Amino acid sequence: MGKVLLTGISGYIGLHCAVELLKQGYKVKGSIRSLSKAEKVTKIIEKFINPKGKLEFCELNLLKDEGWDEAVSDCDFVMHVASPFFSKIPKDKNELIKPAVEGTQRALKAAHKAGIKRVVLTSSMVAMLGEVTGDENINQESWTKVDAKNATAYLKSKTLAEKSAWEFAKSNNMELVTIHPGPVYGPSLSDDLSGESMTLFKRILTGELPQMIHASINMSDVRDVAKIHVLALENEQAQGQRVIVATEKAYSFVEITKLLKSNGFEEVSTKVAPNFMVKLLANFNSEMKGMLPYVGKKYEGSIANTQKLFNWNPIPFDQMVLDTAESVNSILSTKN
Repeated sequence: MGKVLLTGISGYIGLHCAVELLKQGYKVKGSIRSLSKAEKVTKIIEKFINPKGKLEFCELNLLKDEGWDEAVSDCDFVMHVASPFFSKIPKDKNELIKPAVEGTQRALKAAHKAGIKRVVLTSSMVAMLGEVTGDENINQESWTKVDAKNATAYLKSKTLAEKSAWEFAKSNNMELVTIHPGPVYGPSLSDDLSGESMTLFKRILTGELPQMIHASINMSDVRDVAKIHVLALENEQAQGQRVIVATEKAYSFVEITKLLKSNGFEEVSTKVAPNFMVKLLANFNSEMKGMLPYVGKKYEGSIANTQKLFNWNPIPFDQMVLDTAESVNSILSTKN
């Protein structure tokens, strides 16, 4: 099956990709920012599959050249998952844009130099939002306009990183597939609730989030995202494709809270924050400002091409939400 350099292995999506790769028989070389994390990551993965000597680690930094050439030298594929993500607006947009773009370029350049067969890159539906007005027909041909009024630093980082990848791949005749999830949920393999997805569910389940914004978009189960990443490595038809991995239709965040409430999660609030209030608070709150591209809007993308390419159907929305909630609750109960 070959060996895969998997960047960002310790992250929410990265851990799921690692387990899925090992299940499918691939050898995995996971990149982490410090090798001191290796033992912890190994123990997490061993809860779900015995690596049987097929798991190793290397130290890489998205903003440094050191180690990239050596990391890919004995690999057949690169799966570039590592990328910064914050819903809050950073004081300096380059906190997001620079590591996203430069990290992608380092991964592509090292892969090309090593003669890697194919690179699978984690992008996002936020790189497909057109004018960021909510009326875009999202598909693999659509791109977010980085100079659009509502384009945040995160939207710009994902769009510019992906564009730089396609430019490099085309000019160097490299095989590239980009994976585009919406907001990613589903069970966590670790006990880390600090990521954006797990933090949101934690705040919803504990009643810390009294109101949800009015917004809708296709949502993604992390298990589907990992599965398609792995299938994209060797699917001949996937070459050159921008692949949306998400639910068939857009769902609102209020639908999440209503589903949880109806399934016995008593502390969940189903109230909706008025759009004007969110926009007002955005003037003083960086997290609210990060939500502005979505407030009062619906973004819907087609997954028909993905279904056809991989003979795949997404995990149902209800299952994704309830499995996420059970996972977060389980982690919270062990910490209390």
